[in-house]
Amino acid sequence: MFQGTASDVGKSIITTAVCRIFYQDGFKTAPYKSQNMALNSYVTLCGKEIGRAQGVQAEACGITATTDMNPILIKPTRDMTAQVVVHGRPHAEMSARRYREEYLPIAGTIVRDALDRLKSEYEVIVIEGAGSPAEINLKDRDIVNMRLAGWADAPVVLVADIDRGGVFASIVGTLELLEEHERSRVKGFIINKFRGDIAILQPGLDWLEQRTGIPVLGVVPHLNGIDIEAEDSVALDHQQDNLNSDADIDVAVIRLPRISNFTDTDPLGAEPDVQVRYVQSPEELGNPDVILLPGTKNTLADLGFLRETGLAEAIRKRAASGTRLVGICGGYQMLGARLSDPHQVESEEGKAAGLGFLPAETVFYPDKRTERVRGTVACNHPEWLELQGISVEGYEIHMGRTDKLEPVEGLFQIGGHEDGMLSADGRIWGTYLHGIFENDEFRRKWLNLIRQDKGLAPLPTDIHFQSRKTAAFDRLADHARAHLDIDKLYRIAGLK
Repeated sequence: MFQGTASDVGKSIITTAVCRIFYQDGFKTAPYKSQNMALNSYVTLCGKEIGRAQGVQAEACGITATTDMNPILIKPTRDMTAQVVVHGRPHAEMSARRYREEYLPIAGTIVRDALDRLKSEYEVIVIEGAGSPAEINLKDRDIVNMRLAGWADAPVVLVADIDRGGVFASIVGTLELLEEHERSRVKGFIINKFRGDIAILQPGLDWLEQRTGIPVLGVVPHLNGIDIEAEDSVALDHQQDNLNSDADIDVAVIRLPRISNFTDTDPLGAEPDVQVRYVQSPEELGNPDVILLPGTKNTLADLGFLRETGLAEAIRKRAASGTRLVGICGGYQMLGARLSDPHQVESEEGKAAGLGFLPAETVFYPDKRTERVRGTVACNHPEWLELQGISVEGYEIHMGRTDKLEPVEGLFQIGGHEDGMLSADGRIWGTYLHGIFENDEFRRKWLNLIRQDKGLAPLPTDIHFQSRKTAAFDRLADHARAHLDIDKLYRIAGLK
């Protein structure tokens, strides 16, 4: 089990790397996280929703993700309230207090049962903790850190982030706040996100091992361009450091307060001619070629954010001057004329006017659609003729239904129904398909429309996103093998 001294120390990435290493070495391996709090979710093949990190980790293990790998997912909807998803289906909306006092005792049984099923199917389970095991106010009902390690009888490796400073204090302080039986489970440390000369750090590593009697399994350098999907939107804080200012195409993604499934834009950022920027104000918006409105866990509240910040008006001005505009899921709902939430599914606001770019109305219902889908580009707009008939696949996660208020071009044919809408000029479109840009031919031909706008020659489809993901897992595993004591890790895991 990998636990951390804090949130965002890199537990998910370390877990993914070790999952890949065990898979490469021939072990039937599965990831597990009992309770996950995230808005960036993953839809399994059977249409169930889990944390995206566990879906990605399952891919690293070469297996199909199931809800047993993340039986409880918590998706914040508003301040102090979240949707609790149990085995991939919405269970209830709860306050933090209600969840802790009423549901955690039930949740403990659910997560233990899921773990037992995985243990019966796989040789190795790689468990990821959440936050820190030293949260004193949460320990008595913990189901995700040290109590879970006890239920699983799992040795624990503690991960710490040196990039944020105070790494030795965070490790020793965490150990000090654990009970003796919890400390005895900690068998190693990993210091993550290192930048610098290891020789300068070595005296500190020696002191740490002498002070605690626990070995340092490795110091893992920061890895640029890791190309593995992040789960927490805090990762967006670091994306601005890697902008491609020489790119031909500038894509501005609106960083909504409740942004979800932001990894939809990862394939765009992988293209050599594209720069993807996340913006939160009209000043940051600038003059992009494309504005993208991503998914959100609370469409009405984030629509209010656009109006309060002046982004709604700035988007309107840019669209009027020819900037292309794309909405995915919640962003698609915002592009419509009006939105209604009569059952208070997402918010207490009831109804609101949309941005008005598409003649559509969205009504929110308590039932949630989660499904993996396949289809084709089916619109007949002259500008989109090059894309017509292209096969696409993706996944849907939404609680709203969007209907046309007047005749307008649809975008995709998904099974027996139409998805998405396209404006009369072909420059504004929306869809419920998360993962739409992972479709290589669709992504490249749509980007070539923008290149054509700018008088640039089209580019071929050179980026193959799925094979790129596979290569990224192997690169991550190679990086971990180079900087961790893998033999010692195997001994801790009780494996040969």
